[in-house]
Formats: sequence, C-alpha cells, structure tokens
Amino acid sequence: MIARTPYDALPAELLEELAAAGLDAKAVYDAVVLAVAEDLPGEDVTSVATIPESARGVADFAAREPGVVAGLTVAALVFHYVMGDEVVVADQLADGSRVAAGDVVMRVSGPTRGLLTAERTALNYASHLSGVATATAAWVDALAGTRARVLDTRKTLPTYRALQKYAVRCGGGVNHRFSLSDMAMVKDNHVVAAGGVVPAYEAVRAAYPDLPVEVEVTDLDQLRELLEAGCDRILLDNMDSPTMAEAVAITAGRATLEASGGLTFGRAREVAETGVDFISVGALTHSVKVFDIGLDLQDA
Repeated sequence: MIARTPYDALPAELLEELAAAGLDAKAVYDAVVLAVAEDLPGEDVTSVATIPESARGVADFAAREPGVVAGLTVAALVFHYVMGDEVVVADQLADGSRVAAGDVVMRVSGPTRGLLTAERTALNYASHLSGVATATAAWVDALAGTRARVLDTRKTLPTYRALQKYAVRCGGGVNHRFSLSDMAMVKDNHVVAAGGVVPAYEAVRAAYPDLPVEVEVTDLDQLRELLEAGCDRILLDNMDSPTMAEAVAITAGRATLEASGGLTFGRAREVAETGVDFISVGALTHSVKVFDIGLDLQDA
C-alpha cells in the first residue's frame, strides 16, 4: 500500500531543509508526486509478488565512486511520500559533502515493499543531482588559485532548473540567471536585430534601467564599444586564450568578463589564467554523467 503522503503531512524539518537550500519545498513535492506517478501508475507488481506485506527492512544509499553528493533531501522526500510515517531516514550526509567509494550517504528503514517501490525515483534524483555537483566541483578544483568562478547556464532539463542549479551550488559553482526575466542577456541575434552591440545594450538599459545586463561580444572592437558605453558585464564568446587575455587587459577592471563557448575541461586552467572573472559551462547541466549511487537492502 502506497501512502502518497500529502504535503502538509510531511515532516516539518524536511520542508525546512529544502527551504534552507533555496528550494521551493512545495514545487519539489509536486515534482516528486509526478515522478512517482510516472513510475507507479498502478502497483509495484514485482515487490507485491515477492515481498510479504508485513516485511520491514533497512537500506543503505551508498556511493560507488568518489564525488560530491546532492539531492539527498529530495530522495528522502520520495521515501516519505511513498511510505508516510512508516519510514525513518537516518545518517543522511549534508548535500555538498565530498564522499569516497563505499561511503553510506543515507540510510532508510521501513516496509520493504515501500523501500523498493521508492528506490528508483529516489536514486534518479540523487544520482543526477550528485552528478551535477560532482562535475561542478571538478571545475572548481581546476580553477583553484585563480580569480575565475564557474557558472552554470540555462541549458537545463525542462522543469529541473531549480534542482540542477541547486546542485551546481552544492558543487561550489555560481548560478547565472534563472530565467529570461531576472537578467538581460544580449546575444548575437539580439545584436543583429538591434543593429549593433551598443544599440542593443542601450535599448535594454532604457527599457529596464534597474535590471542587470550582460552583452555578448565576439571581437575586441565590440568590447571597446561596450566599455565606452558603460556596460559592466560582458561575455567573451568563443575567443581563444590570447584574445581573452587581451580583453582582460583592455577592460582593466571596468567590467566583469565571462568566458563562454566551446570551453572544455582540458582548457579550464588555461582560460582561468587569462584573468576572466567567470567561465560558463553548459555541460554542467546538459551533458552531465550521473553519479553512481546504489541502494543496498541489508540482510534481515
């Protein structure tokens, strides 16, 4: 029997933990409801057939590789939703913790059927978000000792943006804009439509005087024009490292500079050493490898 616990019946400390992480707890709950419904339109036929209804068990979430965990609270919410007050979650590591292969990151106990019914949905959240956090942490480590910070992008899975950007923070990265509304980002097509980088920048500044504005440039002449116009955040698109270093010298602190476009992990340190302030990496969210976490049911 699946509890399908109402939002208001979830443990208050679980909801508080999500809120403290900068997440909308009700939105996360609603996403979990849809995810469980996707996996369980009827009943878990295998667990019903093989496990007595009265059976209870303990299961460990264990890392299979080294990395950074994220999404464990979301995974815990899955178990609470599926099993209600019959589940106990213990020994949960804080999101953002670095782990080694074999480390237990969370322990869950309750009805055995419920543990296995919730397993895949919980693992999908924890494994994906830990993958984002682990990839981000690798970039952070590669940039250590430079001024550069790693940024995410809007290249996120639909409906997963808040969770993926949260996982980036768990890995030590910085969030770029969350939506098309909270910051203006003038890209090449906007420049073409507006008739140049400065007209595009000035049009946004006139329409939304209090909104942050970043403008993409593809060469140093555009950079100089924007600096003269007073633009204080500029994206250097698909530039080689020597050109980026020259852009840093020309800018001389008058604007923050973000490197973007075709940046591989192998170039991370080289790009950071040009002196740019940010390096944006779409792959943190659009192409991340899932982190290997397994659920191990303990012997009775």
